[in-house]
Amino acid sequence: MEGGTVLDRYVIPGRLDEPERIGFWTIDEFVVMAGPFFIGILTQLIVWGIVFGILGWWVLRKAKAGRASSWLIHAAFWYLPSKVTGVRTVPPSHLRVMAG
Repeated sequence: MEGGTVLDRYVIPGRLDEPERIGFWTIDEFVVMAGPFFIGILTQLIVWGIVFGILGWWVLRKAKAGRASSWLIHAAFWYLPSKVTGVRTVPPSHLRVMAG
């Protein structure tokens, strides 16, 4: 190995658990921002679409607060009705005691 060690040929990422990103935003943040923006384009209210997109991104960012995106899915399971979440493979969240 001329001029270096074997490890110099490989790049090891610093953060293995880093979520996938589109630009500066995670995928869920991008969807929350792009959704109102595209609806604003379709309804010819682009400024309102931008405002609601940024507001939605800010609210989602505060809701996640450094936690994983799965935290929101878990909170939706516990606090929203089962018809909203569409989860059918587990018992409903209002059943606290399964046997007994």
